[in-house]
Amino acid sequence: MILKKHLTISISFFLIISCVKDKDFDISKTKCSELVYNLSLINLNTITEGDITQVQEDIIIEGYIVSSDIENNFFGTIHIQDKAIEPTIAISFLVDLRDYYLQYKLGEKVAIKLKGLYIAKKNNAFVIGGVFTSFGNQSVGRLPSLQVQEHMYAICTNQTAKATKTTIEDLSFSMINTVVELDNLEFIEEELSKTFANEKEETERVLKDCLGNQIKLVNSGYADFATNVLPNKNGNITAVLIEDKNELKLKIRTIADLSFNNNRCPPIVTEFTSTAIFFSEIADPNNNTGARFIELYNSSNESLDLNNWKINRYTNASTDISSSLDLTGYSINAKSTLVISPNKDEFITVYGFEPDISIGKNSVADSNGDDNLVLKDPFGTTIDIFGVIGEDGTNTNHEFEDGKAQRKETISMGSSTYMFNQWLIFNDTGSSNTTNTPQNAPDDFSPKVR
Repeated sequence: MILKKHLTISISFFLIISCVKDKDFDISKTKCSELVYNLSLINLNTITEGDITQVQEDIIIEGYIVSSDIENNFFGTIHIQDKAIEPTIAISFLVDLRDYYLQYKLGEKVAIKLKGLYIAKKNNAFVIGGVFTSFGNQSVGRLPSLQVQEHMYAICTNQTAKATKTTIEDLSFSMINTVVELDNLEFIEEELSKTFANEKEETERVLKDCLGNQIKLVNSGYADFATNVLPNKNGNITAVLIEDKNELKLKIRTIADLSFNNNRCPPIVTEFTSTAIFFSEIADPNNNTGARFIELYNSSNESLDLNNWKINRYTNASTDISSSLDLTGYSINAKSTLVISPNKDEFITVYGFEPDISIGKNSVADSNGDDNLVLKDPFGTTIDIFGVIGEDGTNTNHEFEDGKAQRKETISMGSSTYMFNQWLIFNDTGSSNTTNTPQNAPDDFSPKVR
């Protein structure tokens, strides 16, 4: 009989443990409270502007839970936004409570008694909880598990929290701790063979949209899906927006927050060729060598990206490149210019505005008037050229010493060979049908004007 009793108890205990391990069981409905809030989350700054403070008044706040530890990607933090739909603010509640999803359901409304809790502003959002002391300094820490249910209560309502649809570009720090939904995202190519997280290690994976904007997805090394391989398609993600080291990042509650079933984004073309970009003015002022510059012009009706375009300078009669400028990261708007200066401070003093690109002395923009310049596209094709490579410009039709080389306004495209008849050349010699009229800055020059 005694053995039978022990066997019955053991079987019952096994059944209980088995049920707890299975996260697919129905979570029993939490008993609802009738607490009424008396302070909205948006007004938490009336308690503290940021410094840690223990709340002494009978203050009650309310909001909607948007995080869950059901798959162990969240631990010790409950994220709560002020409204079910279109929230304006959200907070984090630090708790030493495992499996809080069993007591507080994802999306449900809760009320929190703040009296006795600690509150502070961490970076751009408020955090509440217990107190943690280190070397005499206090900070908000996790509230012991038994105290959590003494402060947070479920509120009966038909509303549940909904994700705010947005884009990577439209994310802002005002949305921290809220749940967001983004479409047309995919993991970057370099990470497609990787898992969500390294074992027992918080790991970041990079998502991008079809415009090339990127955001990091934070995953726990203890998450149930940590060893899952990242999906290689494009799709939708629902996640809590968090802040880490002053950077916005995403964190999913469960693997079901990802739905990546669409084809990946088409490749983004950032390298192209166009003859609509060309040299429009090259300056070597007679009265100020610090006011030299090169001006490029875009004659097309659309903005053009200069990714991997280059300007090469050949000094005097040299056939070797003496200096080069990589234009990656810059673009030229339609019917607009790009001005490059070797001396930013002097350029501002003389012309009254900043150049688009500032580089150093002896650079491509610091020619003394007898050098040759070549504009190359990303594929190595010569799009435009000033001068003749291998020929010193002195006493030739491409000398602009103490003057300038200005493209005629009728010219609307570059030329892969030097065409003297496309230019107005001013210098101090007047050789080879150029004009012997030295040019002084700023009056004789027109940077940024075509």
